[in-house]
Amino acid sequence: MQWYVVASLLTVLTSSQGILTTLSQSNGGYKYDYATVPFLAEVFKLIVSCVLLWRECQRSPPPKMTTEWRSVRLFPIPSVIYLIHNNVQFATLTFVDTSTYQIMGNLKIVTTGILFRLFLKRKLSNLQWMAIVLLAIGTTTSQVKGCGEASCESLFSSPIQGYMLGILSACLSALAGVYTEFLMKKSSDSLYWQNIQLYTFGAIFNMAKLVLDDFRSGFEKGPWWQRLFNGYTITTWMVVLNLGSTGLLVSWLMKYADNIVKVYSTSMAMLLTMVLSVFLFNFKPTLQLFLGIFVCMMSLHMYFAPPSMLVDLPVTAKAEPQSLVQVSVDRRTAS
Repeated sequence: MQWYVVASLLTVLTSSQGILTTLSQSNGGYKYDYATVPFLAEVFKLIVSCVLLWRECQRSPPPKMTTEWRSVRLFPIPSVIYLIHNNVQFATLTFVDTSTYQIMGNLKIVTTGILFRLFLKRKLSNLQWMAIVLLAIGTTTSQVKGCGEASCESLFSSPIQGYMLGILSACLSALAGVYTEFLMKKSSDSLYWQNIQLYTFGAIFNMAKLVLDDFRSGFEKGPWWQRLFNGYTITTWMVVLNLGSTGLLVSWLMKYADNIVKVYSTSMAMLLTMVLSVFLFNFKPTLQLFLGIFVCMMSLHMYFAPPSMLVDLPVTAKAEPQSLVQVSVDRRTAS
């Protein structure tokens, strides 16, 4: 399968996630425990990976699977990074409003490029760096509201702690992605075996969060396993399956493409969600949205197009071989 097909699917599924989550609400709230969705998504990804690995083992030769503890112990680290990142997100929202937080979240586009270069030693051309910066500018532009609105004024009125935590959140998000790509590519192990290790620890950490939430609430609503499916509807299950499928596509891109492709997919998904919201939720499009989409499309073309399509290289005059042969023959005749 080509990487751009997977990237396009990831864009569609990521865009669908926000829409499905909104549709799963009832009277502006959730009748189900939203913390159970990531846990069930991890279980779904784990089951799918086990089935695909089993099918792969039926073939000859069998897939490579490293079972040494030195290798396995590296796989909980992404879950730990994401756990810290989630807590930093909540801390950031105590200092800034939602609009400012969403705009600051675009910093992860640039931080991903920086960590991509520093840790994975992947060199990017000047045009690609410009494209990454343009992508961050385009996504930010699409989210900025009218400059006369209060949300625009609040962008620069938050405490310094909020901005520092926002930068830390962007760095942690980029670090988790870059480290996951490092894990997936550092060995020739089967993708599905690597997924099983990632999602096993992911399920364990999400289950630990559910247990911790129970202790914090004093088991007011009972243990988490008794209310695991409470309030679930068909739309809720679609949210779980969509989230799990998104994770599987991301792992494929980490193995066979890179983090930058994933960043572009998720950024384009955000713009696609805004466009679809115009038709589904009566969202009013703004000039900033159209400008943001235009800038992001320019960025997409700049990053992935061959340099020859972006820069007019001077045509160098080349001497014809036939004329050179004729000159050499004439010299021999004269001699």
